[in-house]
Amino acid sequence: MSRVGKMPVVVPTGVDVSVKEDQISVKGAGGALVLTQNALVKVSSDAGKLSFLPANDSREANAMSGTMRQLVNNMVLGVTKGFEKKLNLVGVGYKAQAQGAKLNLTVGYSHPVNKDMPAGITVATPTPTEIVIKGADRQRVGQVAAEIRAIRPPEPYKGKGIRYSDEKITIKETKKK
Repeated sequence: MSRVGKMPVVVPTGVDVSVKEDQISVKGAGGALVLTQNALVKVSSDAGKLSFLPANDSREANAMSGTMRQLVNNMVLGVTKGFEKKLNLVGVGYKAQAQGAKLNLTVGYSHPVNKDMPAGITVATPTPTEIVIKGADRQRVGQVAAEIRAIRPPEPYKGKGIRYSDEKITIKETKKK
Protein backbone atom coordinates (compact mmCIF):
# COMPACT_ATOMS: atom_id res chain seq x y z
CA MET A 1 0.00 0.00 0.00
CA SER A 2 1.15 3.55 -0.73
CA ARG A 3 3.07 5.21 2.12
CA VAL A 4 1.22 8.48 1.58
CA GLY A 5 -2.10 6.68 1.19
CA LYS A 6 -1.73 4.96 4.57
CA MET A 7 -1.80 8.25 6.50
CA PRO A 8 -5.28 9.56 7.28
CA VAL A 9 -6.27 13.17 6.53
CA VAL A 10 -7.17 14.97 9.76
CA VAL A 11 -10.11 17.33 9.23
CA PRO A 12 -9.80 20.39 11.53
CA THR A 13 -12.78 22.06 13.17
CA GLY A 14 -14.54 24.56 10.94
CA VAL A 15 -13.98 22.45 7.82
CA ASP A 16 -16.88 20.46 6.38
CA VAL A 17 -16.00 17.44 4.21
CA SER A 18 -18.76 15.56 2.41
CA VAL A 19 -18.00 12.30 0.58
CA LYS A 20 -20.46 11.22 -2.10
CA GLU A 21 -20.17 8.35 -4.59
CA ASP A 22 -18.87 10.62 -7.38
CA GLN A 23 -17.21 13.58 -5.62
CA ILE A 24 -15.55 14.86 -2.48
CA SER A 25 -16.33 18.44 -1.45
CA VAL A 26 -14.48 20.47 1.17
CA LYS A 27 -15.89 23.71 2.61
CA GLY A 28 -14.15 26.07 4.98
CA ALA A 29 -13.30 29.69 5.72
CA GLY A 30 -11.14 29.95 2.57
CA GLY A 31 -13.86 28.74 0.18
CA ALA A 32 -15.25 25.51 -1.23
CA LEU A 33 -13.41 22.97 -3.40
CA VAL A 34 -14.70 19.88 -5.22
CA LEU A 35 -12.76 16.82 -6.42
CA THR A 36 -14.19 14.01 -8.56
CA GLN A 37 -13.75 10.67 -6.88
CA ASN A 38 -11.83 7.84 -8.52
CA ALA A 39 -13.35 4.34 -8.72
CA LEU A 40 -10.02 2.75 -7.72
CA VAL A 41 -10.09 4.36 -4.25
CA LYS A 42 -12.46 3.76 -1.32
CA VAL A 43 -12.85 6.80 0.95
CA SER A 44 -14.10 6.34 4.49
CA SER A 45 -14.76 9.01 7.10
CA ASP A 46 -14.71 8.42 10.84
CA ALA A 47 -14.27 10.81 13.81
CA GLY A 48 -12.83 13.72 11.82
CA LYS A 49 -10.38 11.58 9.84
CA LEU A 50 -10.55 10.51 6.22
CA SER A 51 -8.84 7.30 5.15
CA PHE A 52 -8.09 6.22 1.58
CA LEU A 53 -7.86 2.55 0.68
CA PRO A 54 -7.25 0.97 -2.74
CA ALA A 55 -10.37 -0.73 -4.13
CA ASN A 56 -8.33 -3.71 -5.39
CA ASP A 57 -4.75 -5.02 -5.32
CA SER A 58 -3.66 -3.43 -8.60
CA ARG A 59 -0.67 -1.13 -8.82
CA GLU A 60 -2.82 1.69 -10.26
CA ALA A 61 -5.27 1.55 -7.33
CA ASN A 62 -2.36 1.62 -4.88
CA ALA A 63 -0.84 4.67 -6.53
CA MET A 64 -4.19 6.43 -6.87
CA SER A 65 -4.93 6.01 -3.16
CA GLY A 66 -1.86 8.09 -2.30
CA THR A 67 -2.68 10.63 -4.99
CA MET A 68 -6.30 11.06 -3.83
CA ARG A 69 -5.17 11.37 -0.21
CA GLN A 70 -2.72 14.15 -1.05
CA LEU A 71 -5.23 15.99 -3.26
CA VAL A 72 -7.83 15.97 -0.45
CA ASN A 73 -5.16 17.03 2.07
CA ASN A 74 -4.27 19.97 -0.19
CA MET A 75 -7.96 20.88 -0.38
CA VAL A 76 -8.24 20.87 3.43
CA LEU A 77 -5.07 22.99 3.77
CA GLY A 78 -6.32 25.33 1.04
CA VAL A 79 -9.64 26.14 2.71
CA THR A 80 -7.96 26.64 6.12
CA LYS A 81 -4.64 28.42 5.38
CA GLY A 82 -4.57 28.90 1.61
CA PHE A 83 -1.62 28.72 -0.76
CA GLU A 84 0.58 31.48 -2.13
CA LYS A 85 3.30 31.91 -4.74
CA LYS A 86 5.70 34.83 -4.91
CA LEU A 87 7.23 36.13 -8.13
CA ASN A 88 10.01 38.71 -8.56
CA LEU A 89 10.61 41.00 -11.53
CA VAL A 90 14.27 41.53 -12.39
CA GLY A 91 15.18 44.14 -15.00
CA VAL A 92 15.47 47.88 -15.49
CA GLY A 93 11.99 49.41 -15.70
CA TYR A 94 10.18 46.13 -15.02
CA LYS A 95 7.19 46.68 -12.74
CA ALA A 96 3.84 45.17 -11.83
CA GLN A 97 0.64 46.73 -10.54
CA ALA A 98 -2.41 44.91 -9.21
CA GLN A 99 -5.81 46.52 -9.85
CA GLY A 100 -8.54 44.37 -8.36
CA ALA A 101 -8.62 41.09 -10.27
CA LYS A 102 -6.24 42.38 -12.93
CA LEU A 103 -2.44 42.45 -13.08
CA ASN A 104 -0.71 45.07 -15.22
CA LEU A 105 2.87 44.25 -16.19
CA THR A 106 5.51 46.44 -17.79
CA VAL A 107 8.26 43.99 -18.70
CA GLY A 108 10.18 45.42 -21.64
CA TYR A 109 7.62 45.00 -24.41
CA SER A 110 6.38 47.92 -26.52
CA HIS A 111 2.99 47.56 -24.79
CA PRO A 112 1.84 46.83 -21.22
CA VAL A 113 0.65 43.28 -20.58
CA ASN A 114 -2.67 42.83 -18.73
CA LYS A 115 -3.51 39.50 -17.08
CA ASP A 116 -6.98 38.76 -15.69
CA MET A 117 -7.10 36.54 -12.59
CA PRO A 118 -9.55 33.61 -12.54
CA ALA A 119 -12.21 33.33 -9.83
CA GLY A 120 -10.80 32.31 -6.46
CA ILE A 121 -7.33 33.75 -7.11
CA THR A 122 -6.18 37.06 -5.65
CA VAL A 123 -3.09 38.98 -6.67
CA ALA A 124 -1.18 41.63 -4.74
CA THR A 125 1.92 43.71 -5.41
CA PRO A 126 3.60 44.75 -2.12
CA THR A 127 6.37 46.43 -4.14
CA PRO A 128 6.45 47.21 -7.88
CA THR A 129 8.88 44.32 -8.47
CA GLU A 130 7.09 41.70 -6.38
CA ILE A 131 3.89 39.74 -7.14
CA VAL A 132 2.04 37.59 -4.57
CA ILE A 133 -0.61 35.17 -5.84
CA LYS A 134 -2.98 33.64 -3.26
CA GLY A 135 -5.83 31.15 -3.41
CA ALA A 136 -7.36 28.01 -1.92
CA ASP A 137 -6.71 25.68 -4.88
CA ARG A 138 -3.02 24.74 -5.02
CA GLN A 139 -3.10 23.69 -8.66
CA ARG A 140 -4.73 26.93 -9.84
CA VAL A 141 -2.33 29.11 -7.82
CA GLY A 142 0.64 27.31 -9.39
CA GLN A 143 -0.88 27.47 -12.88
CA VAL A 144 -1.53 31.23 -12.67
CA ALA A 145 2.03 31.78 -11.38
CA ALA A 146 3.43 29.73 -14.27
CA GLU A 147 1.35 31.70 -16.81
CA ILE A 148 2.60 35.02 -15.40
CA ARG A 149 6.21 33.76 -15.44
CA ALA A 150 5.77 32.65 -19.07
CA ILE A 151 5.03 36.26 -20.11
CA ARG A 152 8.76 37.07 -19.71
CA PRO A 153 10.79 34.07 -18.45
CA PRO A 154 14.27 34.80 -17.05
CA GLU A 155 16.93 34.93 -19.71
CA PRO A 156 20.28 33.18 -19.10
CA TYR A 157 22.73 36.02 -19.84
CA LYS A 158 21.63 38.85 -17.54
CA GLY A 159 18.89 37.07 -15.57
CA LYS A 160 16.20 39.60 -16.57
CA GLY A 161 12.59 38.50 -16.49
CA ILE A 162 9.90 37.20 -14.14
CA ARG A 163 11.07 34.48 -11.75
CA TYR A 164 9.81 32.64 -8.71
CA SER A 165 11.14 34.11 -5.46
CA ASP A 166 13.03 30.89 -4.61
CA GLU A 167 14.26 30.23 -8.17
CA LYS A 168 17.99 30.23 -8.91
CA ILE A 169 19.02 31.33 -12.40
CA THR A 170 22.36 30.08 -13.70
CA ILE A 171 23.98 32.93 -15.62
CA LYS A 172 25.84 31.88 -18.78
CA GLU A 173 29.18 33.29 -19.70
CA THR A 174 29.26 35.51 -22.80
CA LYS A 175 31.26 34.66 -25.95
CA LYS A 176 34.93 35.44 -25.87
CA LYS A 177 36.92 36.62 -28.90
